[in-house]
Amino acid sequence: MTGVLDDYMVDPELSFLDKTRIQAQVLVPVLRALRAELGKDKADAIVKQALRDWSKEVFAAIGEGVEAPPRRKWAAMQGHMNELSGPSVEFETHRKDREAFEFDVTRCRFAEFFRALDEPELGAVLACQTDFDIVAASGEDVSLERHQTLMQGAPSCTFRYRFAPR
Repeated sequence: MTGVLDDYMVDPELSFLDKTRIQAQVLVPVLRALRAELGKDKADAIVKQALRDWSKEVFAAIGEGVEAPPRRKWAAMQGHMNELSGPSVEFETHRKDREAFEFDVTRCRFAEFFRALDEPELGAVLACQTDFDIVAASGEDVSLERHQTLMQGAPSCTFRYRFAPR
């Protein structure tokens, strides 16, 4: 099945988790070398900013390519992202209607992987923050609040999407 993210996923035969692991194989040694040279705070800030800028740019470009009103644009991008990450997460839905979509991720193999590497901050940038980039690329009709994540050590990730009235 083709989706709005296909051009950015490199190889459709690899799972999204495997692609993230490949990214980490490159990024973790670079990050650790930068920490040794610059100190942890400065190195982490540089890498975090670079990855945040890259993700925002990627999802803005994807969003521009989706011809739809903001909420449908979000649904197309988030729906495809959910298909990609779905096999690696377990969640419980609390609400899904015209005004809101609320769910908690109760298991996340991305978080398990990055916590095992002792790099949850890197995992948060690579995996968790993309949800906010998708919302930003969608327009002002969708917002997201998330007060905790498994990556940070919480018992779940709280997703609270709100939709503007139509």
